[in-house]
Amino acid sequence: MPIKIPDQLPAREVLVREGVSVMDERTALRQDIRPLQIGLLNLMPNKIRTETQFARLMGATPLQVELTLVRVGNHKARNTPEEHLISFYQTWEEVRDRKFDGFIITGAPIELLPFEEVNYWNELEQILDWTTRNVHSSFFICWGAMAAAWHFHRIPKYTLEKKAFGVYRHRNNAPASPYLAGFSDDFAVPVSRWTEVRSADIPAGCGLDLLMESEVTGPCLLSEPTGNRLYMFNHIEYDSTSLKEEYDRDVAAGTPIEVPHEYYPDNDPSRPPLNRWRSHAHLLFGNWLNQVYQTTSFDLEKVGIPERA
Repeated sequence: MPIKIPDQLPAREVLVREGVSVMDERTALRQDIRPLQIGLLNLMPNKIRTETQFARLMGATPLQVELTLVRVGNHKARNTPEEHLISFYQTWEEVRDRKFDGFIITGAPIELLPFEEVNYWNELEQILDWTTRNVHSSFFICWGAMAAAWHFHRIPKYTLEKKAFGVYRHRNNAPASPYLAGFSDDFAVPVSRWTEVRSADIPAGCGLDLLMESEVTGPCLLSEPTGNRLYMFNHIEYDSTSLKEEYDRDVAAGTPIEVPHEYYPDNDPSRPPLNRWRSHAHLLFGNWLNQVYQTTSFDLEKVGIPERA
């Protein structure tokens, strides 16, 4: 099934060019099916690129998805035109009375700040609490995952001596997990962060399962069945050139940065990078949406209401 996004959203042209099926309003209304309602709280600086990355992954599934773009209300974006935000985004205050089958909270380039010093931390804590009542399944990405892990379980983050940057091999710890259906025993995932969480800090008996991890960069994916939550500490949604653009930006600015690990052929930045994670990114999001579809209520208003025994 296609993904339903606004007709004029810049991501539409990119997705159509890539062969991703995109649905317009007229077609969506004609189909006798309830689309999955997915919200995307976009905290990344390049919001247009991030919209495209997540829409690409969700648009490749066999389910109809209606994507709602959300932003925090008390933070002014510096890298996205105001008219884009006005045209395509709603603030959390504007959607807080809605229910969602799934809700994604992205990473943000603020990981070196203590959580409480982030200027929208109070609002984000309200949003995280809101997801427990208004969202069937939540998916937290990179800094968003660290923030959620701290908020719900007080799992701390640690500053690294140097940036974890590149494409790293990860181990499949739970082949029987429905989220990892079809995954290889080990696989590549892009990593770009200055902080980490540690498996030793995962509280015993808290209901968190460590599904993916790397010997070099640590925990990658946690699942929490009780709250229908996924915590992805890396950027599996990145497209082929995301790490290259980060590297080129830092080189141009004179910021000390190493060549991304195992990203360029023969570690040569003059050569085009290879995407070795695309298939697993599609698998993970397809598996997540399939789980959401199978377990959410057909009546959207019943999302967040415990079922009676």
